[in-house]
Amino acid sequence: MTTTQERTAEQNLPYDVFSKACPSRGTLEHVTGRWGALTLGALHEGSFRFNELRRRVDGVSEKMLSQTLHALERDGLVHREAQPTNPPRVDYELTPLGREVAERLLALIHYVEGRMDDVLAARGRYDEERAPR
Repeated sequence: MTTTQERTAEQNLPYDVFSKACPSRGTLEHVTGRWGALTLGALHEGSFRFNELRRRVDGVSEKMLSQTLHALERDGLVHREAQPTNPPRVDYELTPLGREVAERLLALIHYVEGRMDDVLAARGRYDEERAPR
């Protein structure tokens, strides 16, 4: 049984993504997973309706996009706004926190895109070295 002092000390510990019990690990997974990163990157361009966003994030299924948006909304990164129209209109946009995260992700995305020639060359060397002779 933990004392009040022990619980207070635990609550004041900094978050540590390397600890399996840390809640930051789940958010990191939502942000850096394939669909999360692409969704945040797309929403950095502006507000999207669901199907517009699905077209922008080429290859994502309706189910995966829906799950991704729910997770990002729960983490406070995406705002969902339902318009009371017929048929209903739902728009998604980044929150201020989501915009900060997306900007950091886009810096990484642009860096990787800019270094793809090096990556492809490294892959070629790797594959060549391991090719059956």
